[in-house]
Amino acid sequence: MEKAGRTCFFCDQPATGLCACAMRVGREREFLLRDRDKNRTRAKLCAPASNENEDLEILNVEYGKNMIKLLRIRRDGKKHCIKEVEACVHLRLDSVNEYSQGDNSAVIPTDTMKNAVLALAKCNGIETIEQFALDICNYFISSYCHVMYVKAYIQEAPWRRLEQNGVPHAHSFIFVPEGIRFCEVERCQDGCPLISSGIKDLKLKKTTQSGFEGFHRDKYTTLPETTDRILSAELFCKWYYGKCQDIDFDCVWDIVHDSVLEAFSGPPDCGEYSPSYQKTVNDIQMLILARVPQIEETEVILNNIHYFVTDLKKLGLANEKEVLIPVETPYGSCTCVLRRKKCLEEQA
Repeated sequence: MEKAGRTCFFCDQPATGLCACAMRVGREREFLLRDRDKNRTRAKLCAPASNENEDLEILNVEYGKNMIKLLRIRRDGKKHCIKEVEACVHLRLDSVNEYSQGDNSAVIPTDTMKNAVLALAKCNGIETIEQFALDICNYFISSYCHVMYVKAYIQEAPWRRLEQNGVPHAHSFIFVPEGIRFCEVERCQDGCPLISSGIKDLKLKKTTQSGFEGFHRDKYTTLPETTDRILSAELFCKWYYGKCQDIDFDCVWDIVHDSVLEAFSGPPDCGEYSPSYQKTVNDIQMLILARVPQIEETEVILNNIHYFVTDLKKLGLANEKEVLIPVETPYGSCTCVLRRKKCLEEQA
């Protein structure tokens, strides 16, 4: 679905401050607050010498390499396994002299960061993108004592092994866009990693069992109520793990993916009625949290794709909701973040 204006690099949502990546900023601030004294010390170290600017401080700076693309092939005899990924790696250092004084002595070149990612793919392989992101974060934290924070974002191209008459092919694959898998790992010095995974660009549609009625009306409301409409959407789903030991990331991703499809569509013979996009979002999140106890929080963005019945009377034809025209813009969007209460209590 084409989106007008500037979009967020990570999630392809409009860059209005309301996308999932904006929510991620809140999580980054948790790291900043956790190391508040360190960050304020850094800010003072690089504070401008001018008296006019002595009341200013740098709260956060980071830099990195985006869109590092690679294909990793693992060959086990005749059987080949592949992972094609795109990685973004950002660092935060213990000083900001490169910004305030033009001193680059502590700066790790982004080309070095790219080379490190390629070397890690070669040496460690890519079992899952989550483990690969952990490897990247662990490498920079352990290799550079002046790196205070690392963030690695990775998304995986949806290649699936071809099958012929039910027999998996040894080395051939097909691109199956049933949602793009991605993950993000953040880690501070002397801190535990924060791991999240997700699905984006997942397009879903059902031709009935959806409606919208009983909504607020005023003088600008022209939308008619309906109990039978097409529900078509593009979904972004992201979830955060709690304690990240011994998690089967592949299994969790499959469970979440299946839960999204099941909650959206309902039983195969009759479906499930959706009174609104918002209720569908909640149904998805509730099912995910019920099935995966390791997930502490989930956020879902659902962008609706409108279809309008086209008038065929001029052609001498009746149109019983059989021929419809997609309308890309404007489009509605709803977002919800759902978290287990125990997580909020633990934070408090």
